[in-house]
Amino acid sequence: MKKFLASVVLCIFWTTGLARAADPDTDTKAAIAALQAQLDAVKAQLDALQARQRARDAAAAAEGPAPAPSPGSYVGLGTNKAGNVILSFGKEKIQLYGNLDVSFDETSKGLAKYYAFSGDSPLGNIGYMSAISTNLSYFGLRGDHAIGPSSGIVYQLEGGFQISSTPGTVETNNNSSDQVNGALFSRNSYVGVRTPSGTFKIGKTDAPYKNSTARFNPFSGEIGDYSVIMGNTGGDNRVEFGGRLDHALWYESPDMHGLNFAALVAPGQNRSGDDSNLAAGESDCTGGNVPGSGALPPFCNDGSFGTAYSTSLTDQLGKAYLAAAYELHMNVNRVSDLPDLDPNDVGNESAVKGGLQWAFSPYSSIGGIYEYMHRTIPQYLEYQNERTRSGFWFDYQQALDRKNSLAFGWGRANPTPGDPGQHNTPTGLNPDNMANLYTTMFRHAIDKNVSWYTDWAMTLNHAAAHYDLGAGGRALTTDCHDASILAAYDPTANGGAGGLTGDGPHCYAGGHLEGFSTGIDVKF
Repeated sequence: MKKFLASVVLCIFWTTGLARAADPDTDTKAAIAALQAQLDAVKAQLDALQARQRARDAAAAAEGPAPAPSPGSYVGLGTNKAGNVILSFGKEKIQLYGNLDVSFDETSKGLAKYYAFSGDSPLGNIGYMSAISTNLSYFGLRGDHAIGPSSGIVYQLEGGFQISSTPGTVETNNNSSDQVNGALFSRNSYVGVRTPSGTFKIGKTDAPYKNSTARFNPFSGEIGDYSVIMGNTGGDNRVEFGGRLDHALWYESPDMHGLNFAALVAPGQNRSGDDSNLAAGESDCTGGNVPGSGALPPFCNDGSFGTAYSTSLTDQLGKAYLAAAYELHMNVNRVSDLPDLDPNDVGNESAVKGGLQWAFSPYSSIGGIYEYMHRTIPQYLEYQNERTRSGFWFDYQQALDRKNSLAFGWGRANPTPGDPGQHNTPTGLNPDNMANLYTTMFRHAIDKNVSWYTDWAMTLNHAAAHYDLGAGGRALTTDCHDASILAAYDPTANGGAGGLTGDGPHCYAGGHLEGFSTGIDVKF
């Protein structure tokens, strides 16, 4: 601004000098007056310019930082504390994340060589078998589109995949499913609205009942996963109260000084009065498995349910973490548990649990969960009710140093009122079907995203129990089934008259399952 003023003054003197040279009689006082007028005009303009600049500076200071670029005009790339990649452009923030977990396993079914009740022996290899398993591996993205100072549209698209095997439907002698783990967005996926009062979502998700105590389970996805016992009513590979609920609506509260609440409802979407049809839009029966799985009639009558409700309340109080949760499945169809397919074997199933975890320090914690599950059916069917029981879980987690840690767990499934019977056990009241799970794991962190682990687990079933190893997310589980050929209709049998071939699957209760597993886990 000073340089500009000096230039103006020089121009005025130059033009004034020319005028005086042209007219030597010009009155000196008039020339000085003219020059003063011109200088006053320039000064007024400079004062006005400076005033406008001060006003702009004051307005900018009051408004804060400059506004974000318009959508699409700028892309930012970074990572969060967990190492996840974060993309941001305009009002959009997208997080890319994933988990890769592959292990080498040695597991045994721990079955006896001969059973007097059935008068036979399990077929195939019932001892130790080597295998490679993919465990809870997935890739996903989640985003947040701002629509206000404290609100936005949130979304997540997550798909599981197999690393060690080819994706496809599952058709084995212990599980049949039309779900494809390698399909796009086969895991938790949703669209929702974020508000100051909480977040509302629609899609499919792990239920609040499951999420409330996930931190008690350091063995998630491994052979010692607490889902072998917790939330698992009958001991099968399916975990009734520890899974994902499709076609659901749910609410998640904001964090209220450590207190969090969540509630979910999943409409049944089943035209059948007893939930024996596939739910509308689904490829499997609700609860898992295809119609007719296990050489049964082609209906959803092996645990299919209607509308589901799930809720949880958790609170972080200093060193203590408390959790309480409840879940209800309406009209669960288990008609196939009875030889005569009694249509009255349809009833509500519920689960409630409470947990407390105490952190002695940032490096060690101990936790415990008590759970009770109940099936409501007519009294005359209680003799085969293996779904009502209590159970508990204890875990201890210890960091040895910055890179190494240990974890221990013990779970128990208490007896049920009845049992439909297995291949080597009778049906009846008060069965001896208690089971204990023991597990331990060592983990070494190579860096903040990569770790190596090795773990050992054992499931000790009493005579009538058939709990497994590996339920809850592994590609491979070790359970009660032998290598019996699945029963199936063969139109070429009996000289072309048709008939059944095979008589499996055969589930032998009472196994002492044991396994060792070592693997690598990569998070990004």
